[in-house]
Amino acid sequence: MSMFCFQCQEAAKGTGCTIAGVCGKTSDVANLQDTLLYVLKGICWYNEKLRNVGANPKKVDKLVFDGLFSTITNANFDAAVFTKRIIKALQLRNELHVLSKEAGVALPEELPAIATWTGSTTEEFEAKAEEVGVMSTENEDIRSLRELIIYGVKGLAAYAEHAYNLGSQKDEIFQFMQRALVATTEDLSVDELVALTLETGKFGVDVMALLDAANTGSYGNPEATKVNIGVRNNPAILISGHDMKDMEELLKQTEGTGVDVYTHSEMLPAHYYPAFKKYEHLVGNYGNAWWKQNTEFESFNGPILFTTNCIVPPKDSATYTNRIYTTGASGLAGAIHIPDRKDGKMKDFSAIIEHAKKCAAPQEIETGEITGGFAHAQVFALADKIVDAVKTGAIKKFFVMAGCDGRMKSRDYYTEFADKLPQDTVILTAGCAKYRYNKLPLGDIGGIPRVIDAGQCNDSYSLAVIALKLKEVFELNDINELPIAYNIAWYEQKAVIVLLALLQLGVKNIHLGPTLPAFLSPNVVNVLVENFGIAGITEAEKDLEQFMSAE
Repeated sequence: MSMFCFQCQEAAKGTGCTIAGVCGKTSDVANLQDTLLYVLKGICWYNEKLRNVGANPKKVDKLVFDGLFSTITNANFDAAVFTKRIIKALQLRNELHVLSKEAGVALPEELPAIATWTGSTTEEFEAKAEEVGVMSTENEDIRSLRELIIYGVKGLAAYAEHAYNLGSQKDEIFQFMQRALVATTEDLSVDELVALTLETGKFGVDVMALLDAANTGSYGNPEATKVNIGVRNNPAILISGHDMKDMEELLKQTEGTGVDVYTHSEMLPAHYYPAFKKYEHLVGNYGNAWWKQNTEFESFNGPILFTTNCIVPPKDSATYTNRIYTTGASGLAGAIHIPDRKDGKMKDFSAIIEHAKKCAAPQEIETGEITGGFAHAQVFALADKIVDAVKTGAIKKFFVMAGCDGRMKSRDYYTEFADKLPQDTVILTAGCAKYRYNKLPLGDIGGIPRVIDAGQCNDSYSLAVIALKLKEVFELNDINELPIAYNIAWYEQKAVIVLLALLQLGVKNIHLGPTLPAFLSPNVVNVLVENFGIAGITEAEKDLEQFMSAE
């Protein structure tokens, strides 16, 4: 094997990518990511000890969560970036070693390898991955649980970074992330790892609550909004990814320039926030979920800004390669990278704005509107109407169909499933999974849309809050007594933390597809089935019958 990666739903042959990632990740990038993760664990080992004596440097937190975020599927494909990250991480780890001695930390005589290994060249970094990558854990069940925790922590890191960019942070979350990474290097039992997995879910709830408060505190509570999917005849920038701070700063800097801004994929929910509605040049949403970008970016004509993950490396024949810009944890070899903020100032988007001015207006690929903006505050405003609809039988069941979209043909299942749902059912969604059905003519029930879109993948938190509120309103003892079924699509590590968060909240009988994660060993799957009723999907009609007949 030249690499091994099975962290996303596209793992080759349902087991793992060993030559190159189906996502487009090359073996050198995969190996460098494994080595970066290893060095980050060493940093966390020192920082935990420094934290115990109150001497942990704050700069560690950002380096750790930013490094983790960069290794999420489809976030960064630039090998040179990972070489630089490893060198910087090794320098910091060595600083922490010195600081530990100065702070009087009692270090063991024999330090663990994560605290001592060093290298200086890309070749050394790549070679190290063979020793420390996924397959270095021989026991299949221990490996499965360790990776499940690591992928959950990667999801934590993504949401923690978004909140951090908006000025919100919790030391408890940083502390847990670092403690959990170190724990995956220790000789823990299966039971201890299962407990740590559920604890990861607890912090998943915490970080999504933190980000929700950061987003709404900065931009207001999302409102029910109709979003244009057509175009205007102006040059434009397409912004993709998830980071709302980048959206805010891009809108401010493009105002009055004659350059329009369109959202793509997971940035669609930016339209729901009141603070962004004042920008007349925020025109609408262009295209669909991330995996269609190879065709849709060609017709957009203007530059594309990736703020986070969900990059598909362009084909050699692509004409938009020189129009790609990255920022934050995202990266792509050959793309122009916009540096981070410094000294409290905004990022400088002048280069992409000037580029846009020289481009033709986007080519229209569809027309009409799509509706969203039903985060928890907006749904609570409709609570009386929703409760009445349930009590009168107008709504028989809610289906949580949150999560990710992807390019596998089997994901047509979710379109078919949504289309076949009875007219007295409502879909609760968040994340780019919605693109499988948010343009279907599903209508409404007494003014309540049959697709209630809460927003981005992290806004799955809203769906949990809504469920807990309904539990309270109907005076139920258990969240699983609600008329809510869970049929969730997953793709990458942010979906993993959402899943763990739902499990921690006590949600059971979640169906997960289009395939179960390759990183779950048969025994770990059995634990999830026995304790939480986790199941896969089969055929849309068959699954629908099962869901509708369930009490």
